Amino acid sequence: MLADYKRWIILLLVSSVLFLIVIDVTVLYTALPRLTHDLGATSSEKLWIMNAYPLIVAGLLPAAGMLSDRIGHKTMFLMGLPLFALASLCAAFSPTATSLILSRGFLAVGAAMSMPATLSIVRHVFLEPKERALAIGIWSAVASGGAAIGPLVGGILLNHFWWGSVFLINVPVVLLVLPFACFLIPKCGGEGSQKIDYMGSGLVLIGLIGAIYALKELGKPYTNWWEFVIAAVIGGVFLTIFTRRQMGSQSPMIDFKLFANPRFSAGVIMAILSMVIIVGIELLLSQRLQLVMGYTPLQAAMYIIPIPLASVLAGPLAGMFLHKIGERYLTIFGFVCTLIGVIGLTYVYQSSTGAILLAFLFFIGFGLGVAFTTASTTVMLNAPDSKAGMAASIEEVAYEIGSVLGVTFMGGLMSAIYTMKLSLPDDVIVDTKAYDSIDEAFIVAESLPSDSANVLITQANIAFDQAFTGVMISTLVILILSTLLLPLFFRKN
Repeated sequence: MLADYKRWIILLLVSSVLFLIVIDVTVLYTALPRLTHDLGATSSEKLWIMNAYPLIVAGLLPAAGMLSDRIGHKTMFLMGLPLFALASLCAAFSPTATSLILSRGFLAVGAAMSMPATLSIVRHVFLEPKERALAIGIWSAVASGGAAIGPLVGGILLNHFWWGSVFLINVPVVLLVLPFACFLIPKCGGEGSQKIDYMGSGLVLIGLIGAIYALKELGKPYTNWWEFVIAAVIGGVFLTIFTRRQMGSQSPMIDFKLFANPRFSAGVIMAILSMVIIVGIELLLSQRLQLVMGYTPLQAAMYIIPIPLASVLAGPLAGMFLHKIGERYLTIFGFVCTLIGVIGLTYVYQSSTGAILLAFLFFIGFGLGVAFTTASTTVMLNAPDSKAGMAASIEEVAYEIGSVLGVTFMGGLMSAIYTMKLSLPDDVIVDTKAYDSIDEAFIVAESLPSDSANVLITQANIAFDQAFTGVMISTLVILILSTLLLPLFFRKN
């Protein structure tokens, strides 16, 4: 058994890498307005810049989890780090929106290789149940806190450097972690004998891309129904083939029998919903603060800092009290806290920027921190040791899917409502791009006479705020349903 201090140093190492992997989902939120302007990205390119990373991670994680169980979690963890650093360099110096999308996809490969191993290593290193629950709580706090603190990291960097710096910071951290990880992390895993289903990995990746593309198209104000139908059919067919292939396989990448345990299923659903909510709120709030209220990226990031602080605080606390309170009551507590925060945010975001609003943001972060930890612990404690890597990959796929759905659903809903609500006088003639998003409206306004530009900016701000309210109401509906339905999964059999 490892000495106490070594176990906690290992947790620090894997958590550092996990932090980088997770913040790369949300670090662009504060950078997005400047990045869009500098690269001339369209609203569709913005969506794929955001989604390429979590989508490809989600598609590769099942195979990566199996490979981690087969060749060893330490080996898999170390193999992913150099790829992650190299892809970060490519992303940092991307000259066009298309090259940035491709670099984000490359970055996802390195992330998918290392990510399942982080949680599996924690599970193998911490053997005592209460200590393991605390360690997973800290891991979960890093996962949720990293997602929440990404905009702050982006804001700090953009206050001093160009947008590429949000990727460049990955490189020195990887170079620092790599030698210590080689020396300290023990050999673990590697007992699996399953064949890696590379075809299955391709099927699920194509299926997810098709499904998300269909959702993106459906979220447009003027949906191209042919594109929607084709993408939806491709997504549905490939995901169905993948599911049937896994259910008939002797060595599945995703063992759907795990979902027969209602607690395991509840943990996965909770992870998806929590990520949808935190991604939606942070993405839209950070854009509103910069585009409507005129905050700098750093000011916007500091404004929403109660969310990551509360999330990081809640994670270990939830891990400590999980065995005493139980998953059911922690689930209710987490979602009720988040519900209170979102209700408050919806009512006061236009009229208050003081302590009241910060308190509501704290409620959101604390509630989601509890939900993240409960989800992670529930998934890992309701899977057999032989499938630790698979369980970790499923849980992390849930987070990535939640991130993609948060950007696609919340962002798509925001764009649709914005387009419907943007109303300009007949004498103000503008490019149709102004109706796609508020940041494109601001770009269009740069080429207009001052009077027309002022009218466009004012109306775009009004339309954005109406869209923001609509998205918050949708978030409330998701939270109410989650609070009522998820606890049912934890009833005693």
